[in-house]
Amino acid sequence: MELSEIASALIEGNRKRVQELVSLAIKEGVPPERIINEGLIAGMQVVGERFKNNEIFVPEVLISARAMHAGMDLLKPLLAKSPGILKGKIVIGTVKGDLHDIGKNLVAMMLEGAGYQVIDLGIDVDAEKFVESVKTYNPDILGMSALLTTTMPYMKVTIEALEREGLRDKVKVIVGGAPVTEEFAKEIGADGYAEDAGSAVELVNNLLGIKSA
Repeated sequence: MELSEIASALIEGNRKRVQELVSLAIKEGVPPERIINEGLIAGMQVVGERFKNNEIFVPEVLISARAMHAGMDLLKPLLAKSPGILKGKIVIGTVKGDLHDIGKNLVAMMLEGAGYQVIDLGIDVDAEKFVESVKTYNPDILGMSALLTTTMPYMKVTIEALEREGLRDKVKVIVGGAPVTEEFAKEIGADGYAEDAGSAVELVNNLLGIKSA
């Protein structure tokens, strides 16, 4: 079978078809990394580009992401036996006092679709929890989201907490959310800012020295 068929089914958001094709590829003995890279990631890259260009919108992205997860669920048991396939590890969360998560969820899905392991801490995450997650998971990137101008300053609180614990130089910190700007990111000492989910993938790739496809 052609792995591009998986990509096409994913772009269409056809969850059932993605599952069928991934199962077939596994039965045919196709290595999991090829199924992920040439099927799932290839499909999500097209979805990401279309989303960035305003050709599709959040509902379509979520449907495609759900199809991707259905395929990944079948591959996870095989991935455990093949370490080193994932590009890197990312911890992400919405900062304390902020209960918005659509943007954050979208970024998490796009990063997973790009081949990263994502640990999602959810919403209303305090500095202690962010710090604890860096100690526990040793991620390459820590991502923070805020949708309220009142919760934005908490990003700085978290960065300061990382500094106090001697962890700041061990992880790259990226920030995003509607009121957040490039200037604000620099002001608080973050390593990068992304204005949308597609840009977040590019930013992470750049920070980790990975070429975007």
